[in-house]
Amino acid sequence: MKKEVRKTVIAGNWKMNMTPSEAVAAVKETASLTAGKDGCDIVLCVPFVDIAPAVEAAKGTNVKIGAQNVHFEKKGAFTGEVSADMLTETGVGYVIVGHSERRQYFGETDETVNKRAKAALDAGLTVILCLGEVLEQRQAGITREIVSMQTKLDLAGFTAEEMKRVIIAYEPVWAIGTGLTATPDQAEEVCAIIRGVVAELYGGEVAEATTIQYGGSMNDGNAKELLAKTDVDGGLIGGASLVPEKFARIVEAAQ
Repeated sequence: MKKEVRKTVIAGNWKMNMTPSEAVAAVKETASLTAGKDGCDIVLCVPFVDIAPAVEAAKGTNVKIGAQNVHFEKKGAFTGEVSADMLTETGVGYVIVGHSERRQYFGETDETVNKRAKAALDAGLTVILCLGEVLEQRQAGITREIVSMQTKLDLAGFTAEEMKRVIIAYEPVWAIGTGLTATPDQAEEVCAIIRGVVAELYGGEVAEATTIQYGGSMNDGNAKELLAKTDVDGGLIGGASLVPEKFARIVEAAQ
C-alpha cells in the first residue's frame, strides 16, 4: 500500500449469497466490527435484492454499499438486467464490472466490460474493474501480455478524470474459489504491470493515484502480507466477506 498517494479499498463481493434479512444483519455486524477503522474505504457489494436494505443498514456507518453488475444501456428490452441509473437511485456508490465469473459463465467480453464500466462512470458510480489471467495463460508465461491487453481494452475511451473513479481489481482466475492464492510477490508483480499500463495510457501521476486491489482469495490469514506490498492497494474479498469477523480482520490488516 502507498496510502500517501492513493486510497486503500477493502471491498467484499458477496456473490449470490445473503437474503435481504441476512444482509441487514451482516452489514450491521460488519459496521460494528469496523467502526473507527478509517485507514481504508470499506465496501460491501451485494446482490441486487439486498441493495435497498443494505444501504439503509449502512447509514451512519463507515461501510459503503456497492452492486455486482450493471448494464450498459439506460433502459430497454434487457430482461434481468439493471441500469446504472437504477443503481444510483438505490443509493449505491460502487459497482463491480468484469468479474471473472461474469466473464466465465455469462459471456462477458472486454468490449462489454468496457461498455458497462463507461455507463457506470457516466452515472457517477465508482467502478471496481476486474481483470486477470486463467491458469493456462499463467503456465504459458503470458500473464503480462494478457493483463496488459485487458487493461487497455477495458479502459478504452476513459478520460484521466474518469480514472479517479476507477478501481482495478487484479483477479488471477486460477486463484478464485480454488483455495490457491498468488504469493505476495506474484500479486505485487502483476499489480505493478497493471500500474505500468495505466501510466502508458494516462501518465505517471494518474497511475500513482489509481487504486489496484488484489482479488484472488485474499482472506484474514494472508491479507497482512499481501497488503504490505507497495502496489497492492486493498482487496476484493469473496468468501471471507460473508463472515463479518473475518472481513473485519482484513480491514484491520489494512490499517
